[in-house]
Amino acid sequence: MQKTLFEIQKMDCPSEENLIRMKLDGISEIKYLDFDIPNRMLAVFHNGKNDQIEKSIIELNLGGKKISTQHTDQTDFDESTNQKKLLWSVLAINFLFFLIEMTTGLISKSMGLVADSLDMLADSFVYGISLFAVGGTLIKKKRIAKLAGYFQIALAIVGFAEVLRRFFGTEKLPDFSTMIIVSIFALAANGICLYILQKSKSKDEAHMKASMIFTSNDVIINLGVITAGVLVNWLNSNRPDLIIGTIVFILVIQGAFRILKLGK
Repeated sequence: MQKTLFEIQKMDCPSEENLIRMKLDGISEIKYLDFDIPNRMLAVFHNGKNDQIEKSIIELNLGGKKISTQHTDQTDFDESTNQKKLLWSVLAINFLFFLIEMTTGLISKSMGLVADSLDMLADSFVYGISLFAVGGTLIKKKRIAKLAGYFQIALAIVGFAEVLRRFFGTEKLPDFSTMIIVSIFALAANGICLYILQKSKSKDEAHMKASMIFTSNDVIINLGVITAGVLVNWLNSNRPDLIIGTIVFILVIQGAFRILKLGK
């Protein structure tokens, strides 16, 4: 048995973990994957060479690079028996907040909330693909990944068009208080999702470290929308909301391309 250690610089939250799991699915040499999200490290226990494993990780464009490979005598691994239940939990939370942020974003005229809702939907896609592709064929998984990726890109393009329309038009200011309140709840939801999935790894991690929460891109986005809400009120301008919306739409498209890579 070989143990190959990878550093994955852009592995910020459990959705990236699931992307990697799906990408490596089907490589028969792999026996176990041990993720350390806070430190952005992945240990792959496998037989034979690691060329295909390394190539697959690099293809995701998450900043993955091999650190070391060494022989190990470890053969027993602690597999989570309730992983499917946990995935359903975080899928439900993410999809619920997609609906909440999309609805409140449209009502409050905040593109930041609309964009963040699509980011929540993107995470829902990742967890959903993990669940619905379980036990299915590789072709089925690739087909679902392609549909999810293209749908996500289409929504982001529509969002970009709306940002441009509002930038050059005369639009009513977004409701800054709704932006801030909803984003605070979304921030809490992201923390809960991360807590649920990290807690499942080990009883020693049952307490949540702040560093675990604030390594997540999702949380940084939530803080960005909150900041934009404050600036909208302070500057009496919709520009901060449009700027944060544009940034998040770009991140959503980047995530969509990662999902599409699963379909190759």
